[in-house]
Amino acid sequence: MTEQQVGSAHGYIKAKDKEKLRNRLKRIEGQVRGVQRMVDEEAYCVDILTQISSYIAASEKVASLVLRDHMDHCVREALEDGNKADEKVRELQEAVERFIKLD
Repeated sequence: MTEQQVGSAHGYIKAKDKEKLRNRLKRIEGQVRGVQRMVDEEAYCVDILTQISSYIAASEKVASLVLRDHMDHCVREALEDGNKADEKVRELQEAVERFIKLD
């Protein structure tokens, strides 16, 4: 755990939201396993690429949900508190840049 995680609860921890994320991640895990099986079975390249595209899109959706949670919960809390606002805004900028792969 990083320093920022110690002692703070994240918005996605709510049972409903956490379960939704876990279900999405399990589905992605199954899709990846399916692609591995397709490679083992020497499936048609385009079919493999279609499945890879599917789990990439699903992963991006999970990342988007976690990013939204971070903004709605962690960043909002820091802005309301005021003590760590600059730090959280900078952290958010870095997270978004990683997410959209800006250098």
